Amino acid sequence: MLQIPHIRTHQQKVIEGLQKRGVKNAEDLVDQVLEYDTQRKNTQTKLDNLKASSNNQAKRIGQLMKQGKKVEADKLKQQVGGSKQEVKDLEAKLKIVSNKRDEVLYKLPNIPHPSVPKGNTDADNKVESEHGSVPTLHDKAVPHWDLIKQYDIIDFEVGTKITGAGFPVYKGKGARLQRALINFFLDEAVNAGYSEVIPPYLVNQDSGFGTGQLPDKDGQMYHAQEDGLYLIPTAEVPITNMYRDVIVEETDLPIKHVGYTPCFRREAGAWGAQVRGLNRLHQFDKVEIVQIQHPEKSYETLNEMCTHVQGLLQKLDLPYRVLRLCSGDLGFTSALTFDMEVYSAAQKRWLEVSSVSNFETFQANRMKLRYRTGDNKKHFTHTLNGSALALPRIVAALLENNQTPEGIKVPAVLQPYTGFDIIN
Repeated sequence: MLQIPHIRTHQQKVIEGLQKRGVKNAEDLVDQVLEYDTQRKNTQTKLDNLKASSNNQAKRIGQLMKQGKKVEADKLKQQVGGSKQEVKDLEAKLKIVSNKRDEVLYKLPNIPHPSVPKGNTDADNKVESEHGSVPTLHDKAVPHWDLIKQYDIIDFEVGTKITGAGFPVYKGKGARLQRALINFFLDEAVNAGYSEVIPPYLVNQDSGFGTGQLPDKDGQMYHAQEDGLYLIPTAEVPITNMYRDVIVEETDLPIKHVGYTPCFRREAGAWGAQVRGLNRLHQFDKVEIVQIQHPEKSYETLNEMCTHVQGLLQKLDLPYRVLRLCSGDLGFTSALTFDMEVYSAAQKRWLEVSSVSNFETFQANRMKLRYRTGDNKKHFTHTLNGSALALPRIVAALLENNQTPEGIKVPAVLQPYTGFDIIN
């Protein structure tokens, strides 16, 4: 959530940033936020002054009663009675204008970092770099949705019978490959200084709001309405919310966590080969890295997190590229995001496997997550997270790029985890 003082101080820059993201009525929305906030401030001032006056009158009544001046005390009591009703009216008005301000404020996405390229769709994302060589496949190479049937390692039909489309069942070596990747990603993160956590897979409404999934992505999350809980779309939500309403010491920064969770997303996406097989699922596994960092160091940290993700792809020997997302493709809460895409040789297309983002103070403001300096002043932290990594498209690329007439070769780095070097 954008900070009101920042909007007031940098009003034109905020408007330009929102317009860059495609918010058409940005100027009107900003004006509404500031007008409601002005009304809120004025109402709060009146309320505070009235309460202070009422308190003084109450003390005066006590003094008059002690002095035996009952008539004067009774007159003053009548005035205080009228003030009490005015206090209730002002409190009601304060609640109304505060809610109106917040309702508009919650619609405003984060302001993009100056380095974010302007654009409307993923076609406008900037390719920062490309790495690795695209493998040359044998003549009978096929996409992963054919490979998983050939080697009986993932079953979509059984998953559809049990639950529905987008919920596959991993079997045999497919299940072991899945577990191997999870453990490999976790171990790499722990070795890089991240502390592992196993968070809940369900979160309450406050947690969904804290990291910005609510109300922005309400329709995309699975909702257990009777309990008011949501299945998590990413481990970012529960892990970051561990620090909601927390004040951390400046000396404790950065805070680094890694967690594995299944992720649940309702969005259906497009049709055809782009979402076929493992390309788009409603339930999938992901290892997430999260950092809570000092504002002055967050962009250095963003680069470090991107380097960590690239290191995983290099160890898996997957060709990949790094994209700087344009303003139109940027997530609601992000100030700057880098996507990592691997090349799928059989599909002959790039597949997104990781997004690494800096949210600056946007999430921290919503969660009231602050750090305390040595002089006891409190400031909002910056929050960052990244997929390290999401499994479905990694598995798709590994299966396709490593297929041979004899079977699917397992990358050397995974063999200690799988216990086998080929799927055949």
